[in-house]
Amino acid sequence: MNEKRKLTAKDIAECAIFTALIIASAYISIPFYPVPLTFQTAVCVLCGILLGAKKGVAATLCYALIGVLGLPVFSGFKGGIASFLTPTFGYVLGFILSALIAGILSKNKILTYKKAVIVCMIASLACYFIGIIYFIFVWVYLYDGLNSLLVAIFSYNLIYLPKDLALCFLTALIYKKVLPLLK
Repeated sequence: MNEKRKLTAKDIAECAIFTALIIASAYISIPFYPVPLTFQTAVCVLCGILLGAKKGVAATLCYALIGVLGLPVFSGFKGGIASFLTPTFGYVLGFILSALIAGILSKNKILTYKKAVIVCMIASLACYFIGIIYFIFVWVYLYDGLNSLLVAIFSYNLIYLPKDLALCFLTALIYKKVLPLLK
């Protein structure tokens, strides 16, 4: 018989804690031009790899919904429905995908550090994939057309990729230290 697992208070608390951590990681930023450096991608990947796909998606989706509903939880203390029209909103959607992929690839198993780094990198790249596609669409149709598109893709997107890939090593280390505490 296939029973559905019931949602527990622990599940809700874990999702709420990670939603709060994602919000905090948006507020903790290092000034950088043209977009400040944040730690959101790493926290969303950590969310998926620690909590699993379902709870990871729940926490990141909750973060996105809170922001779209108007609370200033996005980077730069922004929020609201107009966020859909910003070129970087695709990364908020990418956070959901990265948590999903990290959760699926970890499958609630204890990964070696090396495998955890690889999972984190794949999940981070998935976030960039969605983020860049969304960026291109909004940039072309709402901002500058095809003018300066390649420069914009580099300066608003790809320049941050090395930072996020480097953070995968830290994320995997945190995963290895925190996972035993969650079991």
